[in-house]
Amino acid sequence: MDRTPSKTRAALWMSGWLALMLIVAVAGREATREVNVFQLMCVRGVLGFVMLYPLIRMNGGFAIVKTARLHVHIGRNLIHFGAQLGWFYALTLIPIGQVVAIEFTMPIWTAILAASFLGERMTAMKIGAIVLGLVGVFVIVRPAAGEINPGQLIALAAAVGFGVSVAIVKSLTRTEQTLAIIFWMLVVQSAASLGPALYVWSWPPLQTWGWLALIAFGGTFSHYCMARALLHADATVVIPMDFLRVPLTAILGWLLYAERLDTFTVLGAAMILAGNLLNLKPGTPVAARARA
Repeated sequence: MDRTPSKTRAALWMSGWLALMLIVAVAGREATREVNVFQLMCVRGVLGFVMLYPLIRMNGGFAIVKTARLHVHIGRNLIHFGAQLGWFYALTLIPIGQVVAIEFTMPIWTAILAASFLGERMTAMKIGAIVLGLVGVFVIVRPAAGEINPGQLIALAAAVGFGVSVAIVKSLTRTEQTLAIIFWMLVVQSAASLGPALYVWSWPPLQTWGWLALIAFGGTFSHYCMARALLHADATVVIPMDFLRVPLTAILGWLLYAERLDTFTVLGAAMILAGNLLNLKPGTPVAARARA
C-alpha cells in the first residue's frame, strides 16, 4: 500500500471522510423517522458487509480478517454499538450540529483511557485539553440553567463510548489489518442488533431504503478514507481536518432543517475544539479516530 508522504493526498482522503460523515448524519436523521435504531444498525451492518466484500476479495480474501484477538473485537464493537445507537437516537432529539459538537469530546475520553490503560503519558497539554473540553460540554448542556435535554446526555454518553472504542482500536492496530477491524465491526454489530431488530421489525418505505444504503456506505467507507489519509500524513495533520465537521454540520442543519445554534452551543463547541487542538500540538501523542 502506497505510504508516500503527501498532505495533498491526505486532504483528499479526509474530504471523503468529511463528506461521508455528513451524509451519515443527514441519512440517520431521515431514516430514524421511519425505522427503529436497532433495525437501522442491523441493516447498516448487513449492507456494509456486502459493500466491503469486494475490498476483502481484492486483498486476498477472508484470510486477511483472521484474528487471535476475537474477544477484543467483540468487546470493542459491543461498546461501539451502544455508542452508535445513542448517537443515532440523539439525532432525533437535538440539532445535528449540537450532536456533533458534543461528539468532539471523544478525543478527550480517548486521551484519559490511553493514559490509564495503554501507558501513554498524561502531559500538561492533555490535562489542559481535558479541562477545556469538559467546560465546553458544561456550557453546551447548561445544567445550571435547567435546560438539560436528554438528547444532550445521550450524545455525551455516546462520545464516551466512542472514546473507549477508539482506545481499543488503537490497541488493535498493533496486530490487526484495517479491513479486519472494519469486518469484525460489521459482523459483531449486525449480530448484536439482529434480535432487537427482528422484534421491532416493520418494512421501511422504499425511500427509506435509500437512506439506509447511504448510512451503510458512509459508515463503512468513511473509516477506509480516514485510514488512507493516515498513510500519507501524521495524525497531527490529519485529525484537525475533521474539526471542519462541526461548522459544516451546523451549516447543513441550518440549510436542511432550519436549526439554529445558540451562542452557548457555539461557545462550547469552540472550547471543545480548542481543547482538541491543544492536545494535537507537536510532541503530544494523538489517538487516531475510528466510527461507524
